Amino acid sequence: QVQLVESGGGLVQPGGSLRLSCAAFGFANSGFWMAWVRQAPGKGLEWVAELTFGDTTYYADSVKGRFTISRDNVKNMLYLQMNTLKPDDTALYYCARNGHAAPWEYDAWGQGTQVTVSA
Repeated sequence: QVQLVESGGGLVQPGGSLRLSCAAFGFANSGFWMAWVRQAPGKGLEWVAELTFGDTTYYADSVKGRFTISRDNVKNMLYLQMNTLKPDDTALYYCARNGHAAPWEYDAWGQGTQVTVSA
């Protein structure tokens, strides 16, 4: 059974850092594009970052230079290192599997982990 489980969210002050983790079950995430997507309160889904199976990375302009997506193939984990956090980064963060290596072709989602950036 395919399952994604996120962790690592929390409350952090502006300028702080967090690392989100996503454990994959039922498949090897090294064989898929994997992404982080977020949803701020009252807003729609926003794509944040993506990692291809060749480990090429892509980032939304709003997080470029501050966030880093990576994976550990041995542990079957996906990560999102978030630095210099801003209040606008407050959102529920989901990891997602891209089943077709194409934009927004996500076929598995985690339950989300909440990130709140506030003084």
